[in-house]
Amino acid sequence: MGLGGCIILVAVGAILTFATDWHMQGVDLDMVGIILMLVGLIGVATFSGIARRRRVVVPPAATVVEGERHHHRDGYSDGYGV
Repeated sequence: MGLGGCIILVAVGAILTFATDWHMQGVDLDMVGIILMLVGLIGVATFSGIARRRRVVVPPAATVVEGERHHHRDGYSDGYGV
């Protein structure tokens, strides 16, 4: 789950906790919202910690070594016509 998924969890949890007044038998929507917000915040913290440690490594420029040039007499460029 990426950063976007974690933010969505926090948003859905906040909506369930603060913006709804539904009452379902056997389900406490406020508690479900708080749990979703906590899981989302833990995910954001974890993702931020991993993203901060990730380093971008630029590979060194490749050196071009010019070798002998093969001249083919019969026009084949792949070397099988020699």
